[in-house]
Amino acid sequence: MKANVFEALKATAPFNILDDSVLLELAETLEMKKYPKGSYVLKQGTMGQHILYIIVQGMAEVILIDDRNQETIIGIRHPHDFFGITSVLTHKPYVTSVRAMEDLTCVLLPGKTFESLMVSHPPFSSQFMEILSERVRLLYSEVIAQKSYEAHATTESPLLRKRVSEIMTRSPVTCHYSTPVTELARIMRDRRVSSVVVVDDKGYPIGLVGEKDLVHKVLTRPFAQAENLVAGFIMEEKVIKLRMEAFYNQALLAVIKHQVKHMVVMDDDRLVGILSLRDLLNTRSTGSLWVTDKIKTADNLDDLVRIGQEVDDLLNVLVGERASVPELFEIITEMHDRLICRVIELCELEMIEKGYGPPPVDYCWINMGSAGRKEQTLRTDQDNAIIYADGNPDHQDYFHVLASRIVEELIRAGFAPCKGNVMASNTKWRHSLSEWKQTISRWMDREDWDSVRMLTILLDFRPLYGSRYLSQALWDHAFETFKSASGLSHYMTEDDLLRPVPLTMMGGFVTEKKGAHKNEINLKIVSRHIVNCFRVFALMKRVTETSTLARISHIVHEEVISRKEGDMIQEAFETLMMLQIRENLNKVKQGREADNHINPYRLKKTEQLLLKGAFSAIAQLQKITKEHFTDYSRRVLAPEP
Repeated sequence: MKANVFEALKATAPFNILDDSVLLELAETLEMKKYPKGSYVLKQGTMGQHILYIIVQGMAEVILIDDRNQETIIGIRHPHDFFGITSVLTHKPYVTSVRAMEDLTCVLLPGKTFESLMVSHPPFSSQFMEILSERVRLLYSEVIAQKSYEAHATTESPLLRKRVSEIMTRSPVTCHYSTPVTELARIMRDRRVSSVVVVDDKGYPIGLVGEKDLVHKVLTRPFAQAENLVAGFIMEEKVIKLRMEAFYNQALLAVIKHQVKHMVVMDDDRLVGILSLRDLLNTRSTGSLWVTDKIKTADNLDDLVRIGQEVDDLLNVLVGERASVPELFEIITEMHDRLICRVIELCELEMIEKGYGPPPVDYCWINMGSAGRKEQTLRTDQDNAIIYADGNPDHQDYFHVLASRIVEELIRAGFAPCKGNVMASNTKWRHSLSEWKQTISRWMDREDWDSVRMLTILLDFRPLYGSRYLSQALWDHAFETFKSASGLSHYMTEDDLLRPVPLTMMGGFVTEKKGAHKNEINLKIVSRHIVNCFRVFALMKRVTETSTLARISHIVHEEVISRKEGDMIQEAFETLMMLQIRENLNKVKQGREADNHINPYRLKKTEQLLLKGAFSAIAQLQKITKEHFTDYSRRVLAPEP
C-alpha cells in the first residue's frame, strides 16, 4: 500500500518535484480509497471534507449543475491527476460534483498536510497555484457560456452540451493489423459489432474495418486471395479521432464533414471508445441531423427540393438545443454547401444528357454575401457567381445555360432569387478569370460608391464547387490591386463610420419612429458595421477567410487589434446574430417575413444589457477602424476652412 501511494505521488505533478524523502514520509500516513463506477466522490453544494483526492487508477468527470438542475461535464480527471483543491483552500462547499466514470482509486491527502507542504515548499506551492488558476478560469468560462445559453435558449434541451464520453461505446472491439480477415469476420460475428478498430503494435488506432469492407474488399476477390488477406489490407485508413472531452456538436460536425459512421475516441494517445452514427441517433429523438446522407445519395433534383426543408427544420432543432452562434454557422453552412454542390453535380449530369457535354474548361462556383461568409442560417437570397478558365469566348454560352439551370434548381430547393440579380445566371456575375481581374481592377480604380457596393458584395466570395485555383488567383489579384488603391479603404469604411450605433447619449435605444417597424431596430444593418470593417482589415492583411469570426481571429493574430478588443467585438457579433436568428425563426413560425428587425423593449432585461453591450462594442470598433483606414476625422469632424 505504501509503495503504491509513493508511486502515485511520484507520478503526479506537482508532487513529482518534491524529494523522495518527503514523498516517502507522506506515503506512511496517507489513505487509499476505492469508488465504484457511477458513484459520487464529491457533490456540488455539500460541505467540503478538506481533502485533496489524487487519482491512482480510473477516471472521474467533473460536473457543474446549473440553476435548472441540468448537468454539464466541464472536465475529466485522469490517473495522476487530482481534484477537490478549491474546497481544500477555501474551506467552502464544493462548487462542482465529481463522479467516477469507471472504478476509481484515489489517494486521500488531508488539507492540513497539504497546507504544510505549501508553506514549506515554495516551488510546489507556485505550481499548484498555476494549476488552480487555470481550472478556475475554465470553470468561469463554462458558467459564463451557460448564462449565455440561458439568455438565448428557447428550450431547455442540453444535448449539444453533452460530452463524447457520455455517449460513446467504451472498450471498443479491436484487432491487430495482421489479423487474418477470416478471424476478423468471426470477431465481428461473435461480438455482434459492425466495425472493428485496427491497431498497431502499441495499440494506437490506424484504421477501421466495417461490414462493407468485408463485403467489397474480400468477397469480391477470388477465394485463394481472400483467405490470405489481413485487416491492414482492407481497413479504411481515414480514422476520425475525437477527444473524450469533446462535445456532441463536434462529433456531429465530424460526421457531417467527413461522411463517416464511426469515429474513435482518444484519451491523449490511448484508445478509450468508439462513437458511431447509431450512438448519436440514439442520443437524440430525431434523425433530422442526418440529412447529409440523403443529400449525398439523392439522384434527382426533386429529392433535393424535399431535403432542403429538412435543413431548415434542423436550424430550429439546433437553436432549441442551445447551439452557439459559431456552431450554428458551421453546421448549417456545411448542410447548405452539400445541398448546393449536389444540385450543381446533378445539373452538370443533366447538361451531358441534353447534349451540351461536360464543362469545356475548369470553372469555380463561388458563394458571396452571408453564404460566402458562412453566416447564412435561414436560406435567404442567393448571392453567387462563376469564374471559369480563360479560353474560347464561346464558353460563355455553355456557362450561361449551366448557371441558369443551377440557379433555377436552387430556387426550387428553397434558395430565393437575389432581388438585385447577383447570381451566376446574370452575365455580370459570370466571367472568365481574366475578365474578373479586369472587373476588380476597374471597381477598385474608380473609388465611387457604386463600385464600392459591388466590391463589398464580391469580396466575401468563397469557392464552393469546382477548381479552387481560380478562386485563389482572383483573391491574389484583389489583394495586389487593393494595396495600390490608396483611397479605397476610406470609401469602404467611411459609410460605416458615418452611421452611429442605435444608442442615445444616455444609453437608451434608438428605434424607428414610424412605419411597419416602429419601435424596432434592424439588427442586420447594425451587425453590418462589424462585417464591413473586418472585410477591409482582411483585405489589408491578405486574409482569404471570409467568415467574420475567422476574420476577427486573424486580425487579432496579426496584432492589428488587441485580444481584448477582438473578444469584445466577437461577443458583440455573436449576440447580434443569436438575437437575429431567434427573432427570424419566431417570425417564420408565425407565417411572417424574416426581416431581421427586433423590438428591444420586448427583450428580457439581461438581453437588453447584452444588446447595449454589443452596440457599445461596435462604437469602439468604429473608432479603431477610423484610426486605421480613413481621413474621416480630418474631413468631416474637423473640415478645412
